[in-house]
Amino acid sequence: MKIAIVCYPTFGGSGVVATELGLELARRGHEVHFITYSQPVRLALLNPNIHYHEVHVPEYPLFHYQPYELALSSKLVDMVKLHKIEVLHVHYAIPHAYAGYMAKQMLKSEGIKIPMITTLHGTDITLVGNHPFYKPAVSFSINKSDYVTSVSQSLKDETYRLFDIKKEIEVIPNFIEIDKNKIDENSSCHRSLMATQDQKIITHISNFRKVKRIPDVIKIFNEIQKQIPSKLMMVGEGPEREIAERMCTDLQINDKVIFFGNSNEIDKILNYSDLFLLPSETESFGLAALEAMACGVPVISSNSGGLPEVNKQGYSGYLSDVGDVDDMAKNAISILSDNTELLKFKKNALALAAEFDILKIMPLYENLYKRAIEKFK
Repeated sequence: MKIAIVCYPTFGGSGVVATELGLELARRGHEVHFITYSQPVRLALLNPNIHYHEVHVPEYPLFHYQPYELALSSKLVDMVKLHKIEVLHVHYAIPHAYAGYMAKQMLKSEGIKIPMITTLHGTDITLVGNHPFYKPAVSFSINKSDYVTSVSQSLKDETYRLFDIKKEIEVIPNFIEIDKNKIDENSSCHRSLMATQDQKIITHISNFRKVKRIPDVIKIFNEIQKQIPSKLMMVGEGPEREIAERMCTDLQINDKVIFFGNSNEIDKILNYSDLFLLPSETESFGLAALEAMACGVPVISSNSGGLPEVNKQGYSGYLSDVGDVDDMAKNAISILSDNTELLKFKKNALALAAEFDILKIMPLYENLYKRAIEKFK
C-alpha cells in the first residue's frame, strides 16, 4: 500500500504515534509518505520505504498569518498525483482533516478518488476543537472524513458529546514498541548521573502545559521525598516550567529535582525510573504513562479521560481524583516503601503495556487501510 501520513512533527504524543506508525508500516513493506512542515522528531529516513515531503508556506505581505492549510492541501494534491498514493491518514482534525478534505475535492475534480482516515488524538477535540471559532470546522472535517478513529473510548465519547458527529468512530488505541525499550547498559545515560543507589528515581514527562498540572507533580514529589530518599526527573518544555522551578526553590528541593528540557533519551531515563507521575487534568489516552509502563515503571495518575484505559488501579499503579495530591503522594509512598511491592508493580506495568504492543495494534490500522482502499477502487 502507498500511504500518506499528515501529522505535527513535534514532541507531542500525536506526532510520536504517527511517526512510529509510519516506521512500522515501512518495515512491513508499505510505502509511507510523511507530509508536514518539518521532519518529525523521531523519523529515521534510512528505510527506502520512508519518504518525507516538506510543506513550504511562502511568505506574502498580504497575509498576516501564512495560510498553512492552503499550502498543505496543495502539497497533498501534488504528492498523491506524483506518487500514486492510495490513502491519506491525517492526525488531528484541525488543520489536517480540513486540508485533507480540500485536497480530496481538488483531486476529485481531476477524476482521482482517494479515501481519508482521520485520527483524533485529544487536544484537537477537547481544547482547540471545542472553541467556538473552530467548532464548525472540526465537525465538518470529521463528518467529511471517510473513516474516523480515536485513541481511546473516552475520547470517542467526548467527541460525540461535544460535536454533532454523524460518522462512526472506531477506537484504535495508542501503542508502544516493547522491544525498543530494553535498556542498553552501554548507553551514555547512566543511573548514577541522576541519583545515588539509595535514592528512588521519580519521573514526569510532558509539554508542561496547565492541563498537565505541573505544580501537582512538584507537590507530590515534595511529600514523597520527606519519607523516601528520592530524585525527580522533569522531562519536557513548556509554559509551566518556570513555575515548577520557582516551587522547587521555595520548597528548598532544588538539589533533588533535575529539569532536562526536551530530550531524545526518554527511554533511557525511564529505564532507570522507579515511579512515573501523571496527575493531568485530562488525558485523551496517556501515551507518556504507557511509555513508562513499557519500561517497567508503575504509574501514579489522575483518573481522568483515557487514563483508566491505560493505568489499572492497584495493578500497574494507582489512580486518584484530579487534584488529590495527598492521595497520589500516599499511593506513591506505599509503592516505593517496600521493594517487594515495587518489583511487583514494575512487573505488572510491563505486562499491561504488552497489551498495547505495536505488533498487536498495527493489524487494526492495516485492515482499516485495506478496507478504505477497496471501497474507493
